[in-house]
Amino acid sequence: MKWLLLAAALAGPALAAPPEPDGYRMDDYRAPVPATLQGALVLHVDAMRELVRRREAVLIDVLPAPRRPAAMREGVPWLPAPHRSLPGALWWPDIGRGALPPEVEARFRERLQRAVGSPPRLAVFFCLSECWMSWNAAKRAVAFGLRVAWFPEGADGWEAAGLPLEVVQPEWLE
Repeated sequence: MKWLLLAAALAGPALAAPPEPDGYRMDDYRAPVPATLQGALVLHVDAMRELVRRREAVLIDVLPAPRRPAAMREGVPWLPAPHRSLPGALWWPDIGRGALPPEVEARFRERLQRAVGSPPRLAVFFCLSECWMSWNAAKRAVAFGLRVAWFPEGADGWEAAGLPLEVVQPEWLE
């Protein structure tokens, strides 16, 4: 784990990042994110690649899932594009919203504790680059007292580094 801490500390740029807010980001989720997350390890591509290779963490993608357009006529088939994520990731759509209903937050906590196991593995949250949803979800997991990391480059940063993605299915916590 020492190699991971060093790689995480050295690998990522912190150019003109906004400061960490006291609470959760409540809207405008696709915007520049802080370079840090108090209580969590911030991972960048090289450290993340090694973590995925070693299968040492639970990877949680929090990108919202596409919803059937409300104006779409009934009976017309709707086939959203498959969601591609990091290899082995769980996809928990929308769990990074700033405000979660108490029952959803309780399910998130329970599901997360089961996913990380005992002894607990590191929980790594991501979405896309410049996505506050992953920051929010990681912050919430820190408040649960778990070992948490945040991968701010997200799935698009992973792919831009020439790394493979795989199709995943959503696991709804709502």
